[in-house]
Amino acid sequence: MPAFELNGVVPIVPTPFLSDGGVDLIGLYPLLDFAVGSGVCAVCLPAYASEFYKLKERERTGLLSEAIRVLNGRLPLIAQVNHASALVAAEMARESERQGASAISVSVPRMFALPERDLLRYFDRVLDAITVPLLIQDFNPGGSTVSVEFVKTLHRNHEHFRYLKLEEPLMSAKVQSIVSETAGAVGVVEGWGGVYMLELIDAGICGVMPGLGVSDLLQIVWDLARQGKKDAAYQVFQGLLPQISYSLQNMEFFHHAEKALLMARGVLREANVRDATFTLNEIDRAHIDFLNSKILAVVSSQRSAHAHKEF
Repeated sequence: MPAFELNGVVPIVPTPFLSDGGVDLIGLYPLLDFAVGSGVCAVCLPAYASEFYKLKERERTGLLSEAIRVLNGRLPLIAQVNHASALVAAEMARESERQGASAISVSVPRMFALPERDLLRYFDRVLDAITVPLLIQDFNPGGSTVSVEFVKTLHRNHEHFRYLKLEEPLMSAKVQSIVSETAGAVGVVEGWGGVYMLELIDAGICGVMPGLGVSDLLQIVWDLARQGKKDAAYQVFQGLLPQISYSLQNMEFFHHAEKALLMARGVLREANVRDATFTLNEIDRAHIDFLNSKILAVVSSQRSAHAHKEF
């Protein structure tokens, strides 16, 4: 497989669970096939949207190994190896590369506030353990994310630190600064479901990491916007944004909405979320179904438009 380059949509693959809470490895196959058919540039697991924080270590390893086997080179896979311990994160990252991951993703450890000099030491250890590109995810709703100077320093010390995923509003200036100060060597990826992707494409992001259920449609938005067809991109995007925004009220709420959407699209057999999680009331569930039906309408519209063009 050629060297990994992130340019476009990278969906987070959810973990399929059986009704008893066990991991459903067979249920992983159609999820990966859906990603392959969606035109995205890679997939990522097990991340927050995969409920990684509810998985045993051997379940994480098993999911990664099975996903790499099933994909069989059809799509690059970014392995997420979040851990508060630099030692453990480095070991997990090394093992993920050994299994065949094309890149590694690690979240900034923010259980307790740490100064950037200590975060640099943490990521030094992770980067010393791998040779594939590293993507750092920094989601910090309670404070500021890593600085441009942090990004420059870490990349100067480790050229394979290549990507930074940010999930915050009003970050176009920061995106531009990172791209400028690293001469494009570190790409910025937008998370948070792709909510801010239209304005941030103009700022220079290299990709988006949303849920799997809308990834094919967001890839269409990405392609149109990158071609300068912003009005056409907006026409598709406006049909997706209410569902994305509603589902992201809370991470646990997102799992329910995402899995319900994947069931509605015929990709997931059961919409099971591992405990502890929310119990949705009937109004919440009905509105999820309503918004998901609007996503299905966009899917139908895009298929019709594509068929008409081919004809």
